[in-house]
Amino acid sequence: MVPAGQRVGGHSRFGMNVQQALLFLNQTIAALEYGQRPVELYEPIRYMMALGGKRMRPLLTLLSAYLFSDDWRKAVRPAIAVEVFHNFTLMHDDIMDRAPLRRNQPTVHIKWNQNVAILSGDVMLVNAYELLADVEPAQLRQVLVRFNRCAAQVCEGQQWDMNFESLATVSEADYLKMIELKTAVLLGFGLELGGLVAGADETATRMLREAGTNIGLGFQLKDDLLDVFGDQNKFGKQVGGDILANKKTFLLIEALEKAGAEEKRTLNHWLNAKQFDKDEKIRAVTEVYHRLGVRSITETKMNQYFTAGLGCLNRLPAEESRKAVLRQFIVELIDRES
Repeated sequence: MVPAGQRVGGHSRFGMNVQQALLFLNQTIAALEYGQRPVELYEPIRYMMALGGKRMRPLLTLLSAYLFSDDWRKAVRPAIAVEVFHNFTLMHDDIMDRAPLRRNQPTVHIKWNQNVAILSGDVMLVNAYELLADVEPAQLRQVLVRFNRCAAQVCEGQQWDMNFESLATVSEADYLKMIELKTAVLLGFGLELGGLVAGADETATRMLREAGTNIGLGFQLKDDLLDVFGDQNKFGKQVGGDILANKKTFLLIEALEKAGAEEKRTLNHWLNAKQFDKDEKIRAVTEVYHRLGVRSITETKMNQYFTAGLGCLNRLPAEESRKAVLRQFIVELIDRES
């Protein structure tokens, strides 16, 4: 007999193959019914969800469930709840950030208008709760309590991000706490949710949450890097958008801290300029980052979080063959360029 989780011909014995899981996720998402009328309320939701993306968060939930159960498919609708909630936050964040593009397509508030984007996003949050309600009754209260805590933290992180826009300086510690709340805790919840649905114990779900939070911090720092140094065609958003918006990213915070007199003059000029050529500003600030070695500093911090997250997975009380599937997926995400 082949032991549970052993890989056979490139596939795990009980059918957890990432590409098959992704196909199943996308088919299920495509078949979801959000509502029909008014069209202006529901069409933006279908548009947003059809933009795709990596489906990283729901896949993490399914891979986490597979660590403890062969029946990972029972986690599909709860996993999609995480994806719907994530896209709800993106829809509203795009309004606040005045972002023109999402995954190389017009954002919802650009394609329709701001009021439509707000209301459609609200319905997406309701849809997320409907999908979460599919967990077993014995687990439902615990799942909802942890999701509510996570959702509130995401909103706290977004508020801190907006608060930072009006502050003259932001510390590295404050920035890292903000991205933990705004971005990383949802990855932590995604991994934790898979464990909860599969019946993992408190120790395991706590380690999953810690692993996901650390990896999420690494991913956000990588996004900060890609926003400056990424390929527009691969990144899916406007490269240099954070520079144009004077976003206090890890890169800018480090640059302001390490800048000499000349670099500070350059940075302050562009931070305070009201009218400017966009390409010129991006080039000038990026050049300062190059001179100060900000890219290398950010990569070092990013990799510290990735190492901590993978370390949590290595210590997780689950079969090594099953952890290998999750670990490989995360490593491939770490190596991404978009």
